Amino acid sequence: MLAGITDEAASDLHGQLAVLAELGWSAIELRTVDGVAVADLSDEVFAGVVDALGAAGVRAVCLDSRIGNRARPVTGPFERDLAELEVLLRRCAELGTRYVRIMSYPNDGLAEPLWRARVVSRVRELAVRAEVAGVVLLHENCSGWAGASAERALELMSEVDSPALRLLFDTGNPVAHGYDGLAALAQLARHVEHVHVKDAVGERFVDPGTGDARVAECVELLRANGYQGAWSLEPHVAPRPRESAGPPVGASAAFVSAGRAMSRLLR
Repeated sequence: MLAGITDEAASDLHGQLAVLAELGWSAIELRTVDGVAVADLSDEVFAGVVDALGAAGVRAVCLDSRIGNRARPVTGPFERDLAELEVLLRRCAELGTRYVRIMSYPNDGLAEPLWRARVVSRVRELAVRAEVAGVVLLHENCSGWAGASAERALELMSEVDSPALRLLFDTGNPVAHGYDGLAALAQLARHVEHVHVKDAVGERFVDPGTGDARVAECVELLRANGYQGAWSLEPHVAPRPRESAGPPVGASAAFVSAGRAMSRLLR
């Protein structure tokens, strides 16, 4: 299944659905609508999102939370994350969505053992709540303690020991963070249930298959390990929402170009 994190193409939902229609895709990964995080949308606005997706025949494959991301260090208030998760669990039920994306908390001056212990404790509690709701948390190889290496990701999985915690692998993050993504994926592939597709050359993001992320080899490795999940485009070929007031002029065309490159690569 091909999907997209379409707030990189347009802020408003109409524009986001338009790029999916242009690509011929019927799945979306929801992060923001009109610049507002999914968990922060009012109930009324969110009901409109549900209706619009239904009318367009588009399925939400994942809701992207801010839990444990770069703006929420491990010393921050955990109550904020618990509250966001509770909203997203309800919204998963309304959309028929199984997955919520999380990260594992950047450090903020703690010694490594304490940082690790606090991350494990928090993710374990989050997973307990997700499991009750029938939702799976997807830990992304990005910000936080377990995003630093495959070994830490596996350690987090082992320590939490819950069917409600699996892995999200982003093909481009290893290039940006300076490690061998294919080698990491070889250790993680059997735990991966969702994939973000992007590519990069150094700090510059490019269309999938044209950079140094070895996206095609990642796809082959995942398929060899029985991967059946979505391929969700997050190309970063235009400035990301957190870096600007919204996608710039031309973001939609750039997203469609990256989407077509991803489709060719997957074929």
